[in-house]
Amino acid sequence: MQKKKLVVLSGAGISAESGISTFRDANGLWEGHDVMEVASPEGWRKNRALVLEFYNQRRKNVIEAQPNVGHLLLAELEKTFDVHIITQNVDDLHERAGSTNVLHLHGEIRKCRSSANPNLVYEMDSWQLKEGEKCPLGSQLRPHIIWFGEDVPLMEIAVELTAIADVFLVIGTSLLVYPAAGLLHYASSHIPKFLIDPKPASVSGVENLTIIPKGGADGMEELINILSNLNL
Repeated sequence: MQKKKLVVLSGAGISAESGISTFRDANGLWEGHDVMEVASPEGWRKNRALVLEFYNQRRKNVIEAQPNVGHLLLAELEKTFDVHIITQNVDDLHERAGSTNVLHLHGEIRKCRSSANPNLVYEMDSWQLKEGEKCPLGSQLRPHIIWFGEDVPLMEIAVELTAIADVFLVIGTSLLVYPAAGLLHYASSHIPKFLIDPKPASVSGVENLTIIPKGGADGMEELINILSNLNL
């Protein structure tokens, strides 16, 4: 029997339980920096050293972190579902937990890429990316991160996945960052949809949506119980 397709949109909340900063605090700053200083092409041109160091620290944090129960339970669902994770997160905790189909909408912090050609992407062995490290074209390597104002090249694939989902799950995201936040509206109206977040966003115009107001680990445990009772 073919497994049903479970498509997941995950955000920073699921990794917060692993000690990875959600970046943005109540003042709209990322680790004390205005977002445009460290996450925009303009910031990169203005102060390359600051941007490199900012992501070096984030990368070090990711390497030291471990997947939490929420990540592990998502990976476990592959035993019963054809699971595809669309994540806004740039960490690799889904993969380290055992998930095998992960689409990173906003890039991957443990990779770098050419400043001249975004298709030249490289795995990183170290947490540090330094000034003077260049791609074969001779341009400075930059974090493999989608910055504000840049296109999200994998968004079309994410929309296609969402449109053919049998179950759609949103976990750990405020649903404030577009275009990813709009994915929920591409899911078929008749399929079951779930939103796991301790402070869930107000969602309107979405049919068959069940809200689970819990953190990633507790929310996933409740979801698994619900799914086991559905006739899928």
